[in-house]
Amino acid sequence: MAAASNFYSIVAGVGAGTGRSVAIKFAQTYPVALLARNPANYESIVKEINAAGGKAIGISTDVSSESSMKNAFAEIQKEFKGKNLAAAVYNVGGKFVRKPFLELSLEEYEAGYEANGKGFFLFAQAVLPGLLSSVPTSPHPPSLIITGATASLRGGANMSSFASGKFALRATGQSLAREFGPQGVHVAHAIIDGVIDIPRTKDWPVNGGVEGGKISADAIADSYWYLHTQPRSHFTQELDVRPYVEKF
Repeated sequence: MAAASNFYSIVAGVGAGTGRSVAIKFAQTYPVALLARNPANYESIVKEINAAGGKAIGISTDVSSESSMKNAFAEIQKEFKGKNLAAAVYNVGGKFVRKPFLELSLEEYEAGYEANGKGFFLFAQAVLPGLLSSVPTSPHPPSLIITGATASLRGGANMSSFASGKFALRATGQSLAREFGPQGVHVAHAIIDGVIDIPRTKDWPVNGGVEGGKISADAIADSYWYLHTQPRSHFTQELDVRPYVEKF
């Protein structure tokens, strides 16, 4: 892996699926900081990237906690002092609650917003100053890329907690794109419409079990890199991806 010497990237929400693939993809060009609540989610990825000749650090972070986020970004600034932020990816899923509405507790309902609303607010406020300062010198437009879901567009039965958070995430992303796009920062939202092919979903009979019926995490990472490398004359604000047999 050949890392760009004066720029780095951040991936929040790292695990065995999309987060890992995105981290490895971006680490081919930039040093990366990987954020996850549980260190077990990033430790093997950090080792994998560093063993391949890249540069990665992992930081245990609760994105919905202001103090945890401040501590994480203080550590990032210390580790990457003198470097500029090229890309930040928000891939946080949060606590997934599927339950009939009348059985939801307030805490369960708020869980979706904690990660996808409040968490993204804190993350975006932390990364945007760095992205803005990188506009004149970044090899590609500084980018803030957001992972959305089917629930970003429509709330399903028993999904009010998750959908409300994803709606908030998408709306905030749209507002940021309109505010910071003219300043040279590319804010893009990706709707991941389907089940991702990761170890946890290996035995799920998605789309009748047909080959290619789940979304490739590596393909998502390729899409994110494509978004990051778009020129300023060609910004995509929203991109949707799904398997060829997925109903939509």
